[in-house]
Amino acid sequence: LADLAALQQLAINYMHPEIGVKTTDGAAYGRNYFSRPSAGSDEYSNDYDQNEYKAVLEDATALKQLAIDYLHPEKVVTVTDSTVFGRNYYSRPSAEPYETLDEVMDRKVILADASALKQLAVDYMYPEIGVTTSDGTAFGRNFFTRPSSEPSKTMDEVEVQTMVLEDAAALKELAVHYTHPELPVKTTDPFACCRNFFNHCVCAPDDVEQEKEWPSILADAAALKHLAIDHFYPECSIKVVDGTLFGRNYFTRGSSPEMESEYELVERDAVLEDAASLKSYAVHYLHPERTVIATDSTCCG
Repeated sequence: LADLAALQQLAINYMHPEIGVKTTDGAAYGRNYFSRPSAGSDEYSNDYDQNEYKAVLEDATALKQLAIDYLHPEKVVTVTDSTVFGRNYYSRPSAEPYETLDEVMDRKVILADASALKQLAVDYMYPEIGVTTSDGTAFGRNFFTRPSSEPSKTMDEVEVQTMVLEDAAALKELAVHYTHPELPVKTTDPFACCRNFFNHCVCAPDDVEQEKEWPSILADAAALKHLAIDHFYPECSIKVVDGTLFGRNYFTRGSSPEMESEYELVERDAVLEDAASLKSYAVHYLHPERTVIATDSTCCG
C-alpha cells in the first residue's frame, strides 16, 4: 500500500507539474534544477544563442499582437504615454480624395432610402406597434371610419356579423361551462339568486329504492378506488388508527409453506457476499483516490 501511494503521488506530480511542492518542514529548501551551478551547459549557453532566443520570443509576441489587432478591430488602441496622439487616416488633410461630391450625395440618398424602406417593412410586419411622433400638433384619423371613406359593409352585413359574433361568444361560454363545471357562476347583479336543481321544492321525489342503493354504490366505488391504490402503490404503508390491530408477514408466518431449503439459503447468502465483494473491488479499482476505511483501530498500513 505504501508503494502504491508513492506511485500515485509520482503520477500526480508528473501529470500536474503546475501543482507546487508542499512541505511542513521549515528548514527544507530547494533550488532550480536548470540554473544550479552544477547544471550542464544547455542549448542557450552562450550570449549569441540567448540573444537569438529573446529575439524569436519578441517576434512571436509582436505577431500575436498583430493577429489580435487584425481579428478584433473593435478593440481600442491603449497606450500609457500621455503625449501620444493620432489622427484618422482617411480624414487627414493630406489624404487623397477617394469619393467625389456626387458620390457622397448619392450615398446619402441611398442610405436615406434604405432607412425609409426598413421603417416601412417594420410598420408592415408589426402593425401592433403604435405610431410615435414628437410633434404635438400632429394628429391622425382612422382610415376605415373616416366620414369620406367608402362603405365597406352594408347594414345587413353588419347586423349579421354582430349576430354571428354573439352566437360564437355564447357557444364558447357554454363550452367552458360544460368542460369546467368546477368554475363558479359569476354575476354582477346583486339581486340575482339561485337554488339547487336537485333539491328544490318543486322537483319530483326520487325513488326510495334508488336512494337506498346510492350510498352502497358510492361505498363500493370508494373501496374499489382504495384497492386500486393499494395495488399500484405497494410501497405505501398501511395506516390504521386502532391500536389493538396487528399483522404478520405473509411469507414468514409459521403456517406458510417452505419456499427455500436450507441449502438454497446458504447458497444465496454466499452468492450475495461474492457479489458485494466484487463490487467493492471494482470501486477500489476505478477510484484509487479513495482512502482505505477500516473499523479496526489496531490496523496499520
